[in-house]
Amino acid sequence: MYTLFSFLIWLLALPFLAVLALKKKYHKSLSARFLLFKNPKFNPCDVHFHACSLGEVNALKNLISNFDSLALTTTTDTGFAAAKQITQNSRFLPFENLLPFWLEKAKVTVIFEAELWLNLVRSAKKNGSFVVLLNARISDKSYKNYLRFKFYYNKIFENIDLVLAQSERDKARLMELGAKNIIVAGNIKSANSSSPSKILPKFQNRTTITIASTHEGEEELILAGLKNFAQNNKNFKFILAPRHPARFEHCAKIAKIWADELNLSFEKFSENKNFKSDFILLDTIGELINFYAISDIVILGGSFVPNIGGHNPIEPAHFGAKIISGRYFHNQNALYNLVKNIKICKASELGDALKNPPQKSEILQICDLERIIKIIKDEINARKSL
Repeated sequence: MYTLFSFLIWLLALPFLAVLALKKKYHKSLSARFLLFKNPKFNPCDVHFHACSLGEVNALKNLISNFDSLALTTTTDTGFAAAKQITQNSRFLPFENLLPFWLEKAKVTVIFEAELWLNLVRSAKKNGSFVVLLNARISDKSYKNYLRFKFYYNKIFENIDLVLAQSERDKARLMELGAKNIIVAGNIKSANSSSPSKILPKFQNRTTITIASTHEGEEELILAGLKNFAQNNKNFKFILAPRHPARFEHCAKIAKIWADELNLSFEKFSENKNFKSDFILLDTIGELINFYAISDIVILGGSFVPNIGGHNPIEPAHFGAKIISGRYFHNQNALYNLVKNIKICKASELGDALKNPPQKSEILQICDLERIIKIIKDEINARKSL
């Protein structure tokens, strides 16, 4: 019945998806996920990892690197591009009605965080897989919605063998939804000791401020909040790193206007890459961690406008950057609690926050990645002997 219902939803959604697919941002992912266009089954493997998007794929890198026989599925274009750099056995995860016919066998299936799809876990179990929900959490904001559909999540957890929860509070909430065999393992993102892919030069005698992972409407707010400060302080270099590549050109216009008003030089990183300008737009993928490594201060985006919920503070904290965040980080509460010295303010208060910046950030608790690796490898070996 559920697959039939999913098919009807798929059928009704097709006209809307066809219009949405005209946008470059969704063209590849929608045709692959809903029509299986250039999206064949992945090769059978020991472990199938599923993560939603770029941030989740990056969070899994250190774990994935411990396995040779693997598949990796995602749902977004940026996530897929990152997955392909890890393994060629990467695919877009199809919509629910297609999964029973598409999903290939894996000895262990690892699903990251909130990617709770009934046909994904049910089809994996039918294929003989040991199903793990990794980094499981239920945010305060989404808790009531989970309870509203408790009957659905009960069915999902019937097909999940092991839940690795982020905290005791998450464990209690997951149990209420029907989850069993729960281990509190911490947040795997705290175990990722991020390493730069290249060493960028530090700016001598200048404080580097990286404005990271910003969303629509956020650049204007942040830059407005920084304007008076930047007018009166010339020993700073600004890096702006928008979250989504589709917005690079739009953000370049905003940044150029702001820089011109303050008589600051401006460049796109993709065009010059010489770091001479006062303001640099980071308009390439996969470079943000390299800039975190040389940043003195990180203004963490996704937190100055509602409905985004913040981004991962662990990454800049690995390098001891001074972190300033907005107030809207509800989706990242667990990670924020793991980092010491994050300063919270409104966008309009950023100038004052920079006059009195926080201490260097510190990570308070690290997830035991080796324990998780052992659990997965033990289950792979158990199924090899069957």
